[in-house]
Amino acid sequence: MRIDIINGYLIDPESGVEGYRDIRIKDDKIEAIAKPGGLPMPLASAHKSAKSAYEAGEEEEEQITRIDAAGQIVAPGLVDVHVHFRDPGFTYKEDMESGAAAAAKGGFTSVVLMANTRPPVDNADTLREVLEKGQKTGIHVYTCANVTMGMKGEALTDMEALSRMGAAGFTDDGIPLMDEKLLREALQTAAKLKKPVSLHEEDPAYITNNGIHAGEAAAHYGIGGSPREAETSMVERDIRIALTENADLSIQHISTKEAVELVRQAKKQSCHIFAEATPHHFTLTQKAAVTYGTMAKMNPPLREEADRMAIIEGLRDGTIDMIATDHAPHSEEEKAKAITEAPSGIIGLETALSLGIRELVMPGYLSMQELLGKMSLAPARLYHLEAGYLAENGPADLVMFDKDALWKVEKDKFASKACNSPFIGEMLPGVVTCTICAGKIVYRK
Repeated sequence: MRIDIINGYLIDPESGVEGYRDIRIKDDKIEAIAKPGGLPMPLASAHKSAKSAYEAGEEEEEQITRIDAAGQIVAPGLVDVHVHFRDPGFTYKEDMESGAAAAAKGGFTSVVLMANTRPPVDNADTLREVLEKGQKTGIHVYTCANVTMGMKGEALTDMEALSRMGAAGFTDDGIPLMDEKLLREALQTAAKLKKPVSLHEEDPAYITNNGIHAGEAAAHYGIGGSPREAETSMVERDIRIALTENADLSIQHISTKEAVELVRQAKKQSCHIFAEATPHHFTLTQKAAVTYGTMAKMNPPLREEADRMAIIEGLRDGTIDMIATDHAPHSEEEKAKAITEAPSGIIGLETALSLGIRELVMPGYLSMQELLGKMSLAPARLYHLEAGYLAENGPADLVMFDKDALWKVEKDKFASKACNSPFIGEMLPGVVTCTICAGKIVYRK
């Protein structure tokens, strides 16, 4: 199968190349990239030849799809290294197929799943099940394995065996790893395996009610909430430990200005410290929790404007390496519960690119190339994935989008099973028109 993409504006964050290019895809690779009109073998001739063979009753040698990408950006397929597809165990919220469909609609061709499923991904059978299901979706689905058995923080998983089977990294996301000795052992093992450890940084000792910032939002609901110290204390401790080891440590969904500064200083001492930011943390503040209630409840919580701007500055100056959605589907019934009872988390795969354009590119904090780098190349590099770039003989994973076109976030239009988003009703820029993974069209508007 061959796909020819013409007239698109290519942006490749690895090479830094930008400009109008035509791209030829053959099977699962990019066969050629050329300036407009520079692809070999004219498209018209190819179509005519194929049509003639078909009409003559002969076997058609090659299927050819031609996409005119005029007015659109053509970029590497996006990479999200922090998603929850809830499969196995919670498939009423999301399953592998619906999660992958949401990813493709949002322009993502590679995702790394978190391991807090039921059963958790702390054993060979569950890891095998997740990976096998992922192979049937049309996008590249990877998964982390757990750091500790049952996510109980008491004993390490067999990290070496799980790594051999294909675990992309290790995390107990959703639960912090409180045992310092165990964390050190995990980092030492991960360093040998050359796999990242990603940590959820919230100390429960500080938290009265999770998901809501201990400030204006908590006061509105008359609850204690979750203070910034819950995050900053853990980030400080984990960076201190990681600086003595050689493992890649990723600080997940960073939410406070203090944590951003801790990462900034740690990066001056080590090349093994990484951080991710979510679109909701660089877009919203605790005021959203007052306005949208449980639809804006997440762990860690939305905080203050100074924190939001610190996250944007961290993205701008390279302190924060990547953008990850923390796509966290929940049912409408669950989110309809009281603020202290509803689960934390929002979906994010289908709105992430648009929020990046609106909040980061349009105000001038990041260039489009920088945004795409943080949503494709940087996460791919951390997890050692063959993704995040466009080059001849490279993977045919691409997204095409119109950065200026607007679309309305509508509750019944999500590809995800879930609709727990505070952005419903908003008009956002950036319409994904086509997503290609491994040389196949997996989404087309």
